[in-house]
Amino acid sequence: MRPRHLRRRGALAVAATTLAALFAGPSLGAPQAAAAPATAAPAPVPAPASPASEVHAAEDLAARAIAGALADPAWNARVRRAALSSEEVAVTALADGTLRSTLAAADRRIAAAKGLDADVGPLLRLRLGDPSMRGALTAGTRPWVAAATADDGPVTAYDSGGRIHTLDAREAPAHPVYVVDLDGSRALAAGLDVLNEELTRRGVRSTAPTTRRTPLRDASATAAAAGFWTTRVAAVSLSDDQEPWIKGDAEIYTLVTGFGHDGKVRVDPVDMPYLDDDGVVYRPQQILVNWSSYKYDLADAVMMEDDGGTNYRDLAKAIAAVLLTVTDQGAYIPLVNAVLDAIPDDWWTDDPDYVDSWYTLARTDSGTRHGARGNGWMTLEPYFVQEL
Repeated sequence: MRPRHLRRRGALAVAATTLAALFAGPSLGAPQAAAAPATAAPAPVPAPASPASEVHAAEDLAARAIAGALADPAWNARVRRAALSSEEVAVTALADGTLRSTLAAADRRIAAAKGLDADVGPLLRLRLGDPSMRGALTAGTRPWVAAATADDGPVTAYDSGGRIHTLDAREAPAHPVYVVDLDGSRALAAGLDVLNEELTRRGVRSTAPTTRRTPLRDASATAAAAGFWTTRVAAVSLSDDQEPWIKGDAEIYTLVTGFGHDGKVRVDPVDMPYLDDDGVVYRPQQILVNWSSYKYDLADAVMMEDDGGTNYRDLAKAIAAVLLTVTDQGAYIPLVNAVLDAIPDDWWTDDPDYVDSWYTLARTDSGTRHGARGNGWMTLEPYFVQEL
């Protein structure tokens, strides 16, 4: 699920003007010396690949390798049994020989592109593209294989003979298709750990992300001896945006921001792994804000989705660079816009995606709060955590 978003493009226009000035050639009116021997223009330096394109390239390479291996009847049968009995298949562990080496290399490439530690473990997963394909797969139809895509364009699928099939992302084909995707829960959990570590290293206070429904005390916070107040999510839902069949579940997280007791901005990541589908009301009873960590009785929340291509070290660097310029003026300052403006414009063409935001959450808030962009709502309630 990827809610649509709008971004200001002024920064891009300024950047384009600056680049034009920097790379403009000499004035046509300048006096010319004797003609020099013609020399070849230097080759342009290619722009570095984005994390999203690196991840998709690795997934596409894995899809082609898996499709080719399906020509082996034994491997074909093994994958079919696994895909029919599980929603996601740890395909690297299932493979052997050359294929396993190829998939392991793709796993390492993906981890590097996302800024994750090398020991994060295998990230590649394989799943059946749509439940409607189960009948044909069960009957023995040899499936095609495609990499999950983060946009709504045509889907490229490969068959065991190396042929390419172009599919509609909005309408699931009758022919069964295996989709090569990431273990989003594992990648997001590892990514939020990296985000927390990098923010802290760069001077932005942050607590380790948690999915616990029973919260732990923030060791750095000054809480009352008997416990501390929090804001709990009693219910949450996101709007339906007609997600393509090729995509898997959403990977949602929220960045809670405010001022710590030292007067400096802090960012606390909150993993929301249960938020899989649009239009569904979830009742997680999850802690969103630990008020003992904040100086003021107000905080902001920015909900994001990772479609697979987020580099969490780059995200932390971008957020820290902006938030460290925001200083405590003795009154609460909303930080939603600062977080959104910190994310480079080109990231908004793909990953990560802005889902919604909530301004000025207060400790006493109770009831339903709709997001600023109307894509989601949360029912919040104060919740006091007693010390043991």
